[in-house]
Amino acid sequence: MAKRKKDDEYRTFQDEWTEEFAFVERAGSAVCLICNDKITSLKRSNVKRHFDTRHATFASKYPAGDSRKKACQELLSRVQASQQQLRVWTRQGDYNSASFAGSLAIVRNGKPFTDGEYAKTFMLDVANELFDDLPNKDKIIKRIQDMPLSARTVHDRTIVMANKVEETQVKDINAAPFFSLALDESTDMCDRQFGEVMSLVIRVINFIVARALNDRQFKTLLDEVNNYPGLLLHSNVRWLSRGKVLSRFAACLNEIRTFLEMKGVGHPELADTEWLLKFYYLVDLTEHLNQLNVKMQGIGNTVLSLQQAVFAFENKLELFITDLETGRLLHFEKLSQFKDACTASEPIQNLDLHQLAGCTSSLLQSFKARFGEFREHTRLFKFITHPNECSLNTADLNYIPGVSVRDFEAEVADLKASDMWVNKFKSLNEDLERITRQKAELASKHMWTEMKKLQPEDQLILKTWNALPVTYHTLQRFDYCCYVTDVKVNIISRISSSHQSGQGRTHQGLDIVCADGSTVYAPFDVVLNGALTVYGNPSTAQRIINTGINLQGEGLCFKLFYVSPVQTSGLIRKGQKIGTMLPMQRTYPGITSHVHVQMCDKSDPTRYF
Repeated sequence: MAKRKKDDEYRTFQDEWTEEFAFVERAGSAVCLICNDKITSLKRSNVKRHFDTRHATFASKYPAGDSRKKACQELLSRVQASQQQLRVWTRQGDYNSASFAGSLAIVRNGKPFTDGEYAKTFMLDVANELFDDLPNKDKIIKRIQDMPLSARTVHDRTIVMANKVEETQVKDINAAPFFSLALDESTDMCDRQFGEVMSLVIRVINFIVARALNDRQFKTLLDEVNNYPGLLLHSNVRWLSRGKVLSRFAACLNEIRTFLEMKGVGHPELADTEWLLKFYYLVDLTEHLNQLNVKMQGIGNTVLSLQQAVFAFENKLELFITDLETGRLLHFEKLSQFKDACTASEPIQNLDLHQLAGCTSSLLQSFKARFGEFREHTRLFKFITHPNECSLNTADLNYIPGVSVRDFEAEVADLKASDMWVNKFKSLNEDLERITRQKAELASKHMWTEMKKLQPEDQLILKTWNALPVTYHTLQRFDYCCYVTDVKVNIISRISSSHQSGQGRTHQGLDIVCADGSTVYAPFDVVLNGALTVYGNPSTAQRIINTGINLQGEGLCFKLFYVSPVQTSGLIRKGQKIGTMLPMQRTYPGITSHVHVQMCDKSDPTRYF
């Protein structure tokens, strides 16, 4: 028997197949230049069979020889030209993405559109030195030169991004079942009165800090009296910034007066008793508001803990009103010091503290009005950690859509009768109490790094609920609806929306808003069936974001997008980690990070959540 050739033995692509059968090799497969079909088995018989059966007309029109060779070369030239054009389009797309990124940086930093040309010149100068030792330096320089970043381009890119942000906001609002409006600094009577105080403080700070010479001279004055290193500028984070600004301003008030006198700038309000009374009241009150803000921030809070923080502050406001009406001022340190100083200098002077008590009362009424609905659902929120003690009525249950009242009541009855699961939640509350004590102790010592190492409360709660058997499925769904993991929105936002896929097929999806880096746990025993395929034609950065995992379990087949899975195959038990939330903001500025859930059959997934 004749020995086969080595190339035939290993079935590699033969160059003569291009001229004989109009095939080329691409990624280890034979691709037809005529119909673009792919043959994975590199055997001459397979390639010849395809050519003879599928392209008999081409074979008869161009017989074997020079005519067929010429025709195949023309086909190959067309394919190569098409690929070259695709590379140009792709490169142009990269330039556009870079142009948008540069325009976004210019706008975010409040720079003029003309700075785009300066930025481009700056990048060219830096790249010329930074990449001098790289072999592809000229290619890098050429790409920077070809990137459009003129003033007109930055202007147009800014308009496109602004329109896209507005379009996304309108779309999200229309798709959301509920949304809230945060109205900052409502202009009631007290706000106007104290707005005048804050306005003067900001004007004085801007006069000192915003001018380099004044700032240096003022810091020199502070150094002479061993005071603070300088004033703080007021930022757009209203209450948090305001409290720190006012506190520093109060500490440097004497030096501020001295400096303004040196500069010949007159602000008689800084020596006016009525103005100073409001000022020191505002210093103390914003300090209390800052403490409330700190308690309500951070990952791992539940809606119950946030509600309790607000209600506790309402109780404190009632205490503050009494404190002002009686003149004790035990909870207004700066105001008390100012009152003592006034009494020492003018014993007969009478300060109007009742006006301040009235403003505090207005603030209390505002809190009660804003958070009144939260008070109505106290039992609902308490159910998260005390399901064995709460008795919810139909109104509470109807507040959470998709919960069967019949199944819920039956499962609650079973839970309360089970000592094992009742003890489970008692242990949960003991752990929550322990973590609360540890947080308080670490906070008193300003050990913020150690506090971050504590186990988040939300993980403890979720772990406890995941421990329940499948017979309590309705209770688990109810708890997840009430569960809070995102510091920005404070409750899970569930938005049912229709999405259009690239093939024109409409499917139902569910977006669950979460914080970047949040852990995604298995709701039940699931089997992982591989990573999701990247859709569209995303860039390298987007390819990282547009990832996910296919899952099957309990008769369901669904997909999770925007998640980095810990593994792509195998079994994951209920409550174990599936993956980690990916940061949407980094790749899609303006889009809140979320997990996208999609059923494999394109059905609506909301009924399972």
